[in-house]
Formats: sequence, C-alpha cells, structure tokens
Amino acid sequence: MRKLLPILFFLTLLFSCKQEAEKKLPRIAIAGLGIESSTFSPALTHEEAFHAKIGDSIFARYPFMALDSTLRKRADWVPTLVGKSLPGGTVTREAYESLVAQTLQLLEENKPYDGLFFDIHGAMSVVGLDDPEGDLIKRIRDVVGTDVLVSTSMDLHGNVSERLAEHSDLITCYRMAPHEDATESRRRAMQNLVDRLENGKGKPQYKAWIPVPILLPGEKTSTRVEPGKSLYAQVPGVANQEGVVDAAIWIGYAWADEPRNHAVVMVTGDDKEKVVAGAEKLAESFWGVRKEFEFVAPTKSYEEALELALTSDKKPFMLSDMGDNPTAGGAGDVTWTLTELLKRDEFHEPGGKSLIYASIPGPELVEQALEVGVGGKVSAPVGATIDNRFAPPLLLAGEVTAIKKGDVHAETEVVVKVGNASVIVTKKRKPYHNESDFTALDLDPRNTDIVVVKIGYLVPELYNMRGDWIMALTPGGVDQDLERLGHKRIIRPMFPLDADMEHPDLSARLLRASDQLD
Repeated sequence: MRKLLPILFFLTLLFSCKQEAEKKLPRIAIAGLGIESSTFSPALTHEEAFHAKIGDSIFARYPFMALDSTLRKRADWVPTLVGKSLPGGTVTREAYESLVAQTLQLLEENKPYDGLFFDIHGAMSVVGLDDPEGDLIKRIRDVVGTDVLVSTSMDLHGNVSERLAEHSDLITCYRMAPHEDATESRRRAMQNLVDRLENGKGKPQYKAWIPVPILLPGEKTSTRVEPGKSLYAQVPGVANQEGVVDAAIWIGYAWADEPRNHAVVMVTGDDKEKVVAGAEKLAESFWGVRKEFEFVAPTKSYEEALELALTSDKKPFMLSDMGDNPTAGGAGDVTWTLTELLKRDEFHEPGGKSLIYASIPGPELVEQALEVGVGGKVSAPVGATIDNRFAPPLLLAGEVTAIKKGDVHAETEVVVKVGNASVIVTKKRKPYHNESDFTALDLDPRNTDIVVVKIGYLVPELYNMRGDWIMALTPGGVDQDLERLGHKRIIRPMFPLDADMEHPDLSARLLRASDQLD
C-alpha cells in the first residue's frame, strides 16, 4: 500500500493538472463607440472621425491587456469593433448606422459569448435619435442575448439613461477629472467582468440608479478642487464594501439637449441594503454641495482675461479659449478669439508680447504652405467653415515657420508667423494637450508670453507647464454660460437653471436585471 501512495498522489496531481488545463475560459467580446457631441454646435461628425479599429488591433487601446498580461490570459477575448472620436458635433445617422451594423455583424459572426465589455464615452448624440448608447446596447443585446454579462465603462461626463443602466449588468466611470484614471477605470470594468464570470456570481442582484437633477459643465466639476475632490473621494468607500461590486457618479454632459442630460449615481452589488444606502448617500452628498461648484480656475470675459495675460510676467500665461473647445464638442473653427487677438498692437510691435495660438483649421492655407514651403509667405482664409455664427473666416497672412505631416487628427499642421504671434493652422481640427505638440512644430511654449489653447480646464501636462492660467468666457458651441445656450428638452426643474428648485426625490430606483427586460 505504501508503494502505491506515491503513484496515487502522482495520478491525482496529473488529473488535477489536466482538469485545470481543460477548464474553459470565459469568452468575452469587446465593442463600443465613443464621442462627446454638442447639439449646440452646427458641426456634424462623420464615420471617419471614429477611427474604428477591428479585431486584435483593439488591444492596443488597453495597455494592461498585453499578450502576456494576467487579465488577457484569464479569458478568451473577442475584440469586434471599437471606435472613438474627438468630441464634436452631432453624429450623422448614416455614420452611426454604418458603425452599428459593422459591430453587430462582427458580434454575430463570433458568438456565443459569456460576457461583453462595452467601451463607450456616454455623450454621443445622433441625428434623429435620442439616447444612442441605450439604443446601441439594446441592439447588441438582441444579437448576443440577455444572459451575457455586460460590463460598461464610461466617462464621468457621459449620460446614463435608464435603458443603458438596465441593459448593463456592471457599470462604472472615471473618478477623476481631468481623466487621469481613464485606463484604470477600463481595467476595473474588465476586472469586475472576469471576476463575476470566474466566481459564478454573474449578474449582480441589485442595481441602484438615481437621476440627480444637476447639469454642470466639466470646467466647474474638476476633482482637483473642492467640492468635486471630496465628493469623488467618497466613491471608493461605497464601492469597496463587501457585497458591492462598484459605485459611480456621473456629472453628465451639459452641451446636449436631451432628456437624459443630467447627473446620475449608480451602485451595483448583491447586498441590497449596502447598494441602496451607498447610492442614496452619494446622491445626497452631490445634491448637498451643488451650490459650491465653481470654475476650476479664475474665469473672466475675454477682454478681462487678455488684460491679465498681457500684464503678467509669468511664462507661459495660458489662456483657455473655452467656447470653442474641441475636446468638449466645439467645432474648433470659431475665429472670434483669434480675430480679436490679432487686432492687438502688442502682438505686432517689435519686442512686444509673444503669442502662440493653438489652433484653427484652414485647409486652403495649408495647401498654400505646402506649395511655398518653410520660409514662404501665405495669405488665405482660415476657420468659420462650420461655425461662422460669431465671426467670419479670417484672412491670415504671414510667414510659414514650420510644416508637419502625419498627425492622426490634424493630418497636416502649419505654423504661420504674424508679427509676434505664431498661429497653428491645421488641415483638420486638433486639440493641443502636450508640450510635444508644440515643440514638434519648433515652438517653445515655456518661453512664450501667452499661449492660447482651445480647451477648458488644462489637461495635466499643460497645467504643470503653466506660469499662470485663466479661462476666458468666449463664444462657441460649448459656451460655459448654460443659460445662454437655451436648453429646451432637458427635464426640468434642473439645477442651476432652476436655482431655487425644491429638494428632489433622491431615493434609489432598483432596476430590472438585463435578463428580466421585456
């Protein structure tokens, strides 16, 4: 018998290893479309703006999903189609339907699935269609089935309609603005999905959804400062409880006019008491500090902001041209601010203030620049081909000091020197977020007096580079003055448009599980 024991032990070990090797990995699809769309901008977004990736190329979007990563090995991942666009105007119905059709076809061809990672932004608007993300997830469900576990990852400036919430089994969003935790949030969404499939718990038993009647721009709700900092600091305390899968607060998207545009709190999990109490705590906390939200930086009219910049001795003094911010959904081609800047003598006098303006689309000028080359002279209209409500196209004349081809967004970038001002002109619109965006064009932002960027709050790299900073209340499709925009379809009352509204009902609404929907 003693001689048999080692043999039995070996056979048991061999059988165990075989079982482990034969253990079936969960099969998880990846799909999603993402954009922030301003319905107050005349711009339209077309299919090519999404730069859709198909198949294994999608993995490059997720640094934590390298081939040898633990998370990659824990499932049989089936990437289908993921398309992400710069923020912009409303998406054409043709573009949306084309991208959706491609997604559904790929999902159909590769099914069945145990799970699906739904990677979206959450603020997409489509011509003639309310709640596109809710529509998309419902149509995906029609293909993959209601038993599939869906984990949704979003921007905190997205909108969570009841339909999107019901069809999502797991759901989360960023906890930082600026979004320094975007990668971490997507990883959390995937991790939660794999965990629930591996442990057999599947769909959480409870999903608490609370619409909060607050509509604020991102520039007032940064988590760098109070009260956003302390508000979002409460989220992990709710999410990390035993019996809770995740918790999230959505600020919502202020520059679209649909019934779903408002803040939302959601908590998911298996402990009803903790899920409900956690959601209601976060919602009440949000409501309680609603009047404390202010712009994340000093905010002035354009005239006042420019005077501060001109009198400052700190370099670079960064001025945010907020109204036409392409990273919030502006057309990016409003010429009003640049026109006003170039009227100032300070940017034309010898030894006057130096200026970098980033940026303005001007494909005709770009073509001229390519013909004459660096050192040549150009004169052509720029901007206002899409949004000319505030100023017409600007005739820009000057010397070409740099040309760069191949940018994924701009395609071609040109720097035109006009007096002491260096104006970046692009073939297509592009936001300028990194120091390398400037230095690649032989510009030196750190030693420039004033740098104007079409942006709201500064992204981390620009924020760390600033000498001083102010946000200018300029006109455009993402005007920070929400009352001036004129929402007509959002649910009222809504703070701050109805500043004296009564305390809303912030009790948790427990939603149906996705496999219980009609």
